[in-house]
Amino acid sequence: MKFKKPFIYAFCLLTAASPACTDDFMDLAQNPNASEFALPQTLLAPAITDVLKKNMNRAQRINNELMQDHINMGDVEGKIFRYDIRSSESTYMWNNWYIQLANFKDVYKGGAERIRITASDLAGNTYKGIGLICQVWVTSLITDMYGDAPYSEASLGKDRLFLPKFDTQRDIYVDMFQKLEEANTLLTTAPNLPAAETSADPVYGGVAANWRKLGNSMYLRLLLRLSNKTSEPMVNDKTVVEKFKEIAETRAATYPIMTANTDGARINWTGTAPYDNPFATWRPADWYAVKYTQFFINNLKEWSDPRLPIWATISNGEFEGIPGGYPMNMNVTPRSQPVTTLASDNRLGNIMTYAETQFILAEAATRGWITTSAKTYYETGITSGITQWNATVPTDYLTKEELAWDDALALEDKLEKIHLQKYYALFYTDFQQWFEYRRTGHPVLPVGQGHENGGKMPARMIYPIVLQSTNKNNLDAAIASQGPDDINTLVWWQRP
Repeated sequence: MKFKKPFIYAFCLLTAASPACTDDFMDLAQNPNASEFALPQTLLAPAITDVLKKNMNRAQRINNELMQDHINMGDVEGKIFRYDIRSSESTYMWNNWYIQLANFKDVYKGGAERIRITASDLAGNTYKGIGLICQVWVTSLITDMYGDAPYSEASLGKDRLFLPKFDTQRDIYVDMFQKLEEANTLLTTAPNLPAAETSADPVYGGVAANWRKLGNSMYLRLLLRLSNKTSEPMVNDKTVVEKFKEIAETRAATYPIMTANTDGARINWTGTAPYDNPFATWRPADWYAVKYTQFFINNLKEWSDPRLPIWATISNGEFEGIPGGYPMNMNVTPRSQPVTTLASDNRLGNIMTYAETQFILAEAATRGWITTSAKTYYETGITSGITQWNATVPTDYLTKEELAWDDALALEDKLEKIHLQKYYALFYTDFQQWFEYRRTGHPVLPVGQGHENGGKMPARMIYPIVLQSTNKNNLDAAIASQGPDDINTLVWWQRP
């Protein structure tokens, strides 16, 4: 008689003193002709969809407030746009990211089992590659938001490891790079998913080459995130700069990246569950609760940017924003707000876009990491950031004084140009606006009279309070290593 593992775990917990509860017993209880993991095709789509929906929810609530995209108006405490962040804000994403990280690990394991059971079914390698990229996607969000975090011992509850240690952010990054290397190798020869399983992949419909482009573009994103850590080897014996140049230039054929808007990674919100934009079910009053800031609106107005009417309503006969970081008790009149159609728009909720990839390359070129002209990447980033919204780039757009590239500018002025445009290209791409601001200080945001925390942008989110009772020793060790558990402690990649 063959028992399922959950039954065995429960039995062993109830009879811990029994000599029968040994590794040999666990081995005997396994069916060698069946997989102990859920089929990867059943796990992948729900996991991606759940992460993306929750990212969109908290992009609206946290990222967009911190980065002055918009403001949820009011004078009560806990207003994120004033840098007043309640400790409870840390729990939502932590819990959900770790739940789906476990599922993405099982997508990889399920792909491996598929190969083991049916050696000729090489689609298992496709699932393995996708699973690795999705693991890196979620892991990078976790560590970029909190810093040091459970990683090497995470998601091992079924192996009875319930108190995972916290890995350093440096070690996490090193391993993420190794996972992206493995994914690129697997997807080089892996087939597309079988026709009967394309619905398992809501992003690319099972096309392995597109996942490979996403993985390598994400590789560039994370290498650039370490722009303050360029001196030490991070990928085998290569520094961050050496590896970036290898992917972008010297071995570009080995590491294909996104080359068009159609390569961008997002879910097509069809309006039919589960592929319905998470904002589509919001009440109009909730959707209209936020108002765009002057910073967000005024730049777009000055440039006559065609995305402005796609994103914002007219107020008082024109597009108007409200002051960012305005103080409590200040009388502020609501102005432009998100348009109704944005709540069900297919173009919200990206994992990564072609425009972002181009701005990554523009910054790398500006820093001298690669030899191609930064101007080319910068202008392509601008145009693709507009056309991904099905808008037309005005004929004089790239020659406007505020937008035109000038190689004679100082480095910080060039970075400001790149990141101001990247800011709009990252609209609703999870927390990437905030992560990039924390890394570079760009684009320069106005500091309002009502900004708390000394007017300083929060450097991270604190760890969930529940960890103080559920994993205190490992939490304390992480805090002792990284620094105080508050919003001003710099994570590893932020430090010089």
